[in-house]
Amino acid sequence: MEKEAILKAIGPAVAGRGCFIVDVVVTKDNDVTLVVEKEAGEVALEDCVAINDAFLAAFDKDVEDYSLTVSSAGLDQPFKVPAQFLKAIGSQVVVLLKGGRKLTGVLADAGDEGITLRYTARELPEGKKRKVTVEREETFGFEMVNSVTPKVEFK
Repeated sequence: MEKEAILKAIGPAVAGRGCFIVDVVVTKDNDVTLVVEKEAGEVALEDCVAINDAFLAAFDKDVEDYSLTVSSAGLDQPFKVPAQFLKAIGSQVVVLLKGGRKLTGVLADAGDEGITLRYTARELPEGKKRKVTVEREETFGFEMVNSVTPKVEFK
């Protein structure tokens, strides 16, 4: 089973649920994992069931033996596709840069080349002895970024 065939066969059904595909993993044993996210709001169980049904209609288990898992993108999982970045604009994210620098802030913008992050930092102004908190907005090309994940806070 090939990813391209899967995307072509169930893409319309996924879009019809207001979702988009984040990832498709097919193992050598034909275990298929389909990860989706909702364009607005959260993926509901009904969305996963409908996408599962569309997959079953497109691929006959009697012809091609496979197992299928349909799930939503996890809250702690890094963004993989542009639609996830666009959906997250205005929300808190954690950015891990190549080289190990970690920043937490608001995703201000996202595009084909990279992201813009608005965050606070403690900096030592020239001629001063104490650090002050400053607001920063910085753009990072995707070649500089290891991962971007949603910031999860429990209240």
